[in-house]
Amino acid sequence: MRTTMLCSCLLILMSSGIWAAKASVERLDFGRTPEQGKPVDLYVLTNANGLVAKIMTYGALLTELHVPDRDGKLGDIVLGFDNLDAYLAGHPYFGATVGRVANRIGGAKFTLDGKEYLLAPNDGPNTLHGGIVGFDKVVWKATPLRTAAGPAVRFEYLSRDGEEGFPGNLRVRVTYTLTNDNALRIDYRAITDKATPVNLTHHSYFNLAGPENGDILGHRLTLAASHYTPVDATLVPTGEIAPVAGTPLDFTRPKRIGRDIGQMTGEPGGYDHNFCLDSGGGRLAFAARVEEKSTGRVMDIYTTEPGIQLYTGNFLDGTLTGKGGVVYQKHSGLCLETQHFPDSINKPEFRSVVLRPGQVYRQTTVHVFGVK
Repeated sequence: MRTTMLCSCLLILMSSGIWAAKASVERLDFGRTPEQGKPVDLYVLTNANGLVAKIMTYGALLTELHVPDRDGKLGDIVLGFDNLDAYLAGHPYFGATVGRVANRIGGAKFTLDGKEYLLAPNDGPNTLHGGIVGFDKVVWKATPLRTAAGPAVRFEYLSRDGEEGFPGNLRVRVTYTLTNDNALRIDYRAITDKATPVNLTHHSYFNLAGPENGDILGHRLTLAASHYTPVDATLVPTGEIAPVAGTPLDFTRPKRIGRDIGQMTGEPGGYDHNFCLDSGGGRLAFAARVEEKSTGRVMDIYTTEPGIQLYTGNFLDGTLTGKGGVVYQKHSGLCLETQHFPDSINKPEFRSVVLRPGQVYRQTTVHVFGVK
């Protein structure tokens, strides 16, 4: 990957308090895909306060996110790899934009307008995060933007009719903005020429202490969700909506993630559940707060979506070595995936995820960073 002295200088100056960085967008070469030789670009967003987000065109994927701790020192808080080859070799959706349908579709099939569609099972009997070659494994077209809110990059992709078994030509747009008030905002938009299910999300694994500093079990989590969707043995919702009160899934008040995690029985152990946000979706509302004591970092999440999936990196097992040689062990990061409920296409009791011609799919999720 081509490097630049400018970015390094900006980070050093900002972290030392000597000089505030100028908001900018920079494009770097990040390699090529092996099959078709498509170039992959890395976009570096630096806001007016020196925070840095790096997103590549492969998977519209966030590779790095540098935010300050209580002493103003920048640190990368997301799991990932140093180079494109490691991403191409396979990974558990680190930082990716996932779709056409995020999360699980039970039985790898659905019926829409009287027609059954068969999908590829890639998670036991189910389809997970769009299938074998979902949006996380394609190269997106990127356009850098300089907005009043802060530096941004817009990614676009045409998912053709029949791709991964889904109907309709779906045009998708995802815009990342690193705002000058220290938030990472992600805006989604999609249109289709045929009825199709759509449920997009972002899949970063966060560790506010820095992935090199242990697991996330000591992070304190608050979720604005008094209900969740129970799941079967394959992690597909049963269709029930149940209260979290009296269960290990109650995060309505701040709680260490590790406090009750031992009560989550079954392999491999941990949280991998959709929570029903009390806001109900449809407007930008508070969804979650994560706090990390040693660094003082705090992340608040706001979303227009009705649900959020808490996943605590249960399947990380030490076989992946990430940035800087850090080995990713179980619970090295946590995901908070804003979404419609999993398997909604097969659950009429859940809110519909069907997008029809003439309609516009829109979603916004904002990650706000601070310290305490």
